[in-house]
Amino acid sequence: MNTIETPHQPHDIARTVEPRTTSGNGTDQDSRNRTVARLSAVGVGGNVLLAVFKLVAGLLGNSMALVSDAVHSASDVLATAVAYAGDRIARREADDNHPYGHERFEQLASAVLALILAGVGIGIGYAGVQSALSGPSGETPGILALVAAAVSIVVKEAMFWYTRHGARLINSDVFMADAWHHRTDALSSVAALAGVGAALMGFPLGDSLASIVICLFILKVAWDVGREAVGKLVDESGGAELDAEIARQASACEGVDHIDSILTRRFGSQFYADVEVAMDGSLSLAEAHERAEEVHGRIEQACPEVKHVTVHVNPA
Repeated sequence: MNTIETPHQPHDIARTVEPRTTSGNGTDQDSRNRTVARLSAVGVGGNVLLAVFKLVAGLLGNSMALVSDAVHSASDVLATAVAYAGDRIARREADDNHPYGHERFEQLASAVLALILAGVGIGIGYAGVQSALSGPSGETPGILALVAAAVSIVVKEAMFWYTRHGARLINSDVFMADAWHHRTDALSSVAALAGVGAALMGFPLGDSLASIVICLFILKVAWDVGREAVGKLVDESGGAELDAEIARQASACEGVDHIDSILTRRFGSQFYADVEVAMDGSLSLAEAHERAEEVHGRIEQACPEVKHVTVHVNPA
């Protein structure tokens, strides 16, 4: 098998894998940085205010569920900080120690977010079980706790949609994970609202049971975020649809007799592709190289999610 290098030569590997200056939909780097700064500011500022508000309301309103919800909001501050740090590291240019770039730090940050979520969820669930087993405290949650839970639902749902939109705009896995962290906080506030409401209607264990429900919500999202992050860290493929598009583009190039193999692997939010094509074995090295360059360029132009393509040429 003859290996034909694409236009990116081995001696210039740092330039080869330099992160694209735009996101998948054309957002330039300055605009992306502004979006990241806004998402981080909204995440940290909103969660600090909500955590303090819910903690005070939970303590004054005698609601354990709302205090648990306040702890969840406080964890969101750390989650947003991790998301910001992960995104900043992932966008660094390739260097001697990381010649393929730093994109996987984004998935690593997502995995850390999943662990934070799981830890918070387990702590809240444990406290809820302990409270349920010890029985009612004799203090019924007040209206203040009910109002605070309702306000939290509205605010956190708004933060979810805002962060989700920004994450899609800049194609960021870690901020998408942060958005779902906001959604779990909104859902936990729904559980807190139901628990406080049940306690006000004469079911005192409702507040403790709400904390257990909040725990389950959080653990479910932690599992989903962690599973996706790990999948992207272990060279998961681009899938049949991407492979088919790469094959279509390669087959359309002059001189390609057939495709021998296509391998794709995820690297951060983009993909690497290794393509083996068969060409006339009598071609000169220069001719085969030129046609391999065409295959390389056509694939990268047609598939913006592909960061780099390596083309190997076999004699047909």
